Amino acid sequence: MAAPPAALVAKVKKHFIGIPAPLGYVAGVGRGATGFTTRSDIGPARDANDVSDDRHAPPTKKKKKDEEEDDDEDLNDSNYDEFSGYGGSLFSKDPYDKDDEEADMIYEEIDKRMDEKRKEYREKRLKEELEKYRQERPKIQQQFSDLKRGLTMVSEDEWRNIPEVGDARNRKQRNPRAEKFTPLPDTVLSRSLGGESTSSIDSASGLMSQYPHGTVTPGMLTPSGDLDLRKMGQARNTLMNVKLNQVSDSVEGQTVVDPKGYLTDLHSMIPTYGGDINDIKKARLLLKSVRETNPNHPPAWIASARLEEVTGKIQAARNVIMKGCEDNPKSEDLWLEAARLQPPETAKAVIAQAVRHIPTSVRIWIKAADLESETKGKRKVYRKALEHIPNSVRLWKAAIELEDPEDARILLSRAVECCPTSVDLWLALARLETYENARKVLNKARENIPTDRQIWTTAAKLEEANGNINMVEKIIDRAISSLSANGVEINREQWIKEAIEAEKCGSVKTCQALIKAIIGYGIEDEDRKHTWMEDADSCASQLAYECARAIFSHSLAAFPSKKSIWLRAAYFEKNHGTRDSLETLLQKAVAHCPKSEVLWLMGAKSKWLAGDVPAARGILSLAFQANPNSEEIWLAAVKLESENSEFDRARRLLSKARASAPTPRVMMKSAKLEWCLNNLDTALQILEEALVKFPDYAKLWLMKGQIEEQQGDVDRAHETFNSALKKCPSSIPLWIWLARLDERRKMLTKARSVLEKGRLKNPHNPELWLEAIRIEFRAGMRDIANTMMAKALQECPNAGILWSEAIFLEARPQRKTKSVDALKKCEHDVNVLLAVSKLFWSERKLQKCREWFNRTVKIDPDFGDAWAYFYRFEVLHGTEEVQVDIKKRCIAAEPHHGEAWCIVSKNIDNWRLTTENVLMLVAKDLPIPI
Repeated sequence: MAAPPAALVAKVKKHFIGIPAPLGYVAGVGRGATGFTTRSDIGPARDANDVSDDRHAPPTKKKKKDEEEDDDEDLNDSNYDEFSGYGGSLFSKDPYDKDDEEADMIYEEIDKRMDEKRKEYREKRLKEELEKYRQERPKIQQQFSDLKRGLTMVSEDEWRNIPEVGDARNRKQRNPRAEKFTPLPDTVLSRSLGGESTSSIDSASGLMSQYPHGTVTPGMLTPSGDLDLRKMGQARNTLMNVKLNQVSDSVEGQTVVDPKGYLTDLHSMIPTYGGDINDIKKARLLLKSVRETNPNHPPAWIASARLEEVTGKIQAARNVIMKGCEDNPKSEDLWLEAARLQPPETAKAVIAQAVRHIPTSVRIWIKAADLESETKGKRKVYRKALEHIPNSVRLWKAAIELEDPEDARILLSRAVECCPTSVDLWLALARLETYENARKVLNKARENIPTDRQIWTTAAKLEEANGNINMVEKIIDRAISSLSANGVEINREQWIKEAIEAEKCGSVKTCQALIKAIIGYGIEDEDRKHTWMEDADSCASQLAYECARAIFSHSLAAFPSKKSIWLRAAYFEKNHGTRDSLETLLQKAVAHCPKSEVLWLMGAKSKWLAGDVPAARGILSLAFQANPNSEEIWLAAVKLESENSEFDRARRLLSKARASAPTPRVMMKSAKLEWCLNNLDTALQILEEALVKFPDYAKLWLMKGQIEEQQGDVDRAHETFNSALKKCPSSIPLWIWLARLDERRKMLTKARSVLEKGRLKNPHNPELWLEAIRIEFRAGMRDIANTMMAKALQECPNAGILWSEAIFLEARPQRKTKSVDALKKCEHDVNVLLAVSKLFWSERKLQKCREWFNRTVKIDPDFGDAWAYFYRFEVLHGTEEVQVDIKKRCIAAEPHHGEAWCIVSKNIDNWRLTTENVLMLVAKDLPIPI
């Protein structure tokens, strides 16, 4: 039979063959077929980049390479790499002989050998990674594994009642005998609402059944106007009322639905526990198994009760715990838990039952007392408890706390008989007794407890309180010897703590006796000084000043010629003692260390501050005798006379000093005194004489140039500064003063060259960089100033003065970022901390600003600018009390450094101002940060 022609085949071909099915198409739906979806339709249940799971896959055979690969494809330009050459095989067409086969076998064996070395490690690692990945992203079948296991509990009837899978619409189409319902359209309802007479709802059917003429024709309605939504709403409300009435109780006429308590009931159904309900079921099942396996295990009953309590079933928890108490009547934990779960009145009955079962449980008796609301009932419970447990210290203490002092003393007398080893009871009894009886009580306590130090220290405090000071040291010495004889280890730290406690209680003599007895115990001779100084600092930090004073006294007795100990003791008395105690100590100090100039000067200053100038002169004259030609004492005597307006005496002293001890400082102070008294020619004469002897002392050159500038001879001052820089090229103030002089002479280029030359002579110097930046800023060259600041920070990355200036050179939005960078580089620099404080001030963050100011003055109290800004801030935003406090703290610190501070303090017109006056002047002229 001949094949049909091609044209005929083309005509017979269906038009939909090869065309994709339309969206939502289900094959056979017209004849009642049910659509279904296979895995090939929806794809795998895992991500495309998921790890493949080959654990259940059948083993596959390796595919051979295609031997018909074309050489042209391997040798074309797309397969060529400049570094590695061609990617394909260059010899695929060559014959494959025995040598090639042998070489391939050798290479394959080598590969297998190399692979076996790390095979076990690689497989183990791959397995661990795969398991970890499976745990993080389990399969769907693993997620439903617990539900699959639960299917084993399904009965046969439940299996039969499982509905068929598929669309209900298609199932009805497959079952033609099934009843079909068509929903009533809204048009029918709208037609029925158009009549003149009232319409009602049939309670049986829920449909509108009565019509204008009384005929019931639900299917033959005629349209009578548009749809009335208001009437539809009324009909819906009526239908709802009918359904609610059907639910109501037809016998008594009361509705089953409680409108008030319905929401409350719903709230009670919500468990208070926020966890998974399956976890609760598992925990309940496990605890039940534990209880049934070992009913005499109290923790299982307690855990079960607490589980029910957490889930909101408090009554079930009470039932469980009471059942546990029945099975374990000797467990006090169970009874206490039962009392906690019960309401107060029931808890008393539970505790009473517990007491009958365990009359020797201290915790149950204390719980019984806590349940009593009146003090009388508590006393009764405690006394009943002490009848059963007379040796319980805890019960005695609780009972005594509720009694009056007289009754407490009687109870304590009985308590120490029942509990003779309780130190607290003995000491409490001694406090309530008279002096004589207290001594007897403490003696008895020592007999019963020979190894406790508190009894001895209490006896010492008792003697001190009654005026027997001589007995205090004897008791402490006996204590140490007695405790050592009884094998008690003498711990220095514990005894020092005991001394601190004694001082806080007001027993100063006992404290000193304890320090004296224990301070040298167990310390090597070479470690004594270092250890004692640490102990003194520790006591001072705990505000135990008498203990620290006793340590210093003992140290000075052991090392009378140690200047450092005398100095530390003197500073301690200056900070924490009185003027009399300081002067007494300094008198002893200069007697033992006459060569120490600082001790002499401290004594003279103390007398001077007290207003006793003759006494100060007397101390300095004695200091001259002990230290002839001492520069410090000469200058201290000059300062004393000049501060008290005895200028002639000061001149004579300086003249003698220049004759006997011509040091650069003496020459400088001589010139400064004449400068302050406005004798400029005399000052210049002294400076010229000094520069002949000391040409490399920079301060002399600086004073000479400043005086010449003050006289109006600017050219001579300029020449002086130039000469000074040849002698002292490393003096930064000279470079800065010369640059400022050129700036004042309107020679800006010359000032720049001076500072650049200074930076070449003194590299990595932030002060010179800062002055150069400020000169540009004052000249209006802001861009040049910013550029120089960047270079300066590169050369001096840890310079706080540069960072503090850089913060305020930035625009306001960038200042905070700059301050963070500055704090990273210079965390504890006072200039940066002050700049951050001013930044908070400019942002009106007053509390943070105050905190940072406090931090700044604590880190460096000698930084006067911080005190001045802090005081200015509090004047504007603080209270008067805070201002007075800052002023006192500044006077105590006596600052000497700071740019703004030194401008005022070193001004020759302010040479007699006090620290308080300088603070007021500096703070007055400071600008408010903006």
